[in-house]
Amino acid sequence: MPATPASRSAATARTPRRRRVDVARRELLVQQIEDIFLSEGFMSVTMAELTERLHCSKATLYSVATTKEQLVVLATKKFFGSSAEAIEIAVAAQDDPREQITTYLGGVADAMRRNSRAFYADMIGFEPTAEIYRRNTEKAAERVRELIDGGIADGVFSARDGVFASQLVALAIEGVQSGVLLDRTGLSAADAFAELGHLLLNGLLR
Repeated sequence: MPATPASRSAATARTPRRRRVDVARRELLVQQIEDIFLSEGFMSVTMAELTERLHCSKATLYSVATTKEQLVVLATKKFFGSSAEAIEIAVAAQDDPREQITTYLGGVADAMRRNSRAFYADMIGFEPTAEIYRRNTEKAAERVRELIDGGIADGVFSARDGVFASQLVALAIEGVQSGVLLDRTGLSAADAFAELGHLLLNGLLR
């Protein structure tokens, strides 16, 4: 049945208007939303509360994302993406493979410390963000393996120990991501990554 003027008018009234927002304003809003979510989690924060706290209209907020789920996914991707970029810049400044691994895992730990308990719980409990977290932890495991392989090629690490260490790191990161290692140790994800870097290069020596 073709839409009548009245039905089109009603549909328009139900759909939030999207306002054009310049790039700088949009980036600022996404950053502010990311900060709120990281600090407080996202399950309990409504779109109405965001518009009030960000001092913007619903139309402006809907120009960033049309649903709360899209907004949560966008902010989570931004968090992991910007964190990864900053970590790689820090790693690139190091020449020693040992320092590169320490810097990488330390950077991951610092990034994860930005997560409040509420955000971490919401992230692993919401499938779209849990999948983002899984993909990024897999990338972290692969990146550490690359750094270990680089150390083997440079003669800093032995080939046998390097292969074992890379597999151990992969299993440890998988344990952090799944929560099993965190449950058994009582550590946060941030502390687990920091401890992994220390243990990998220093063992249990005082």
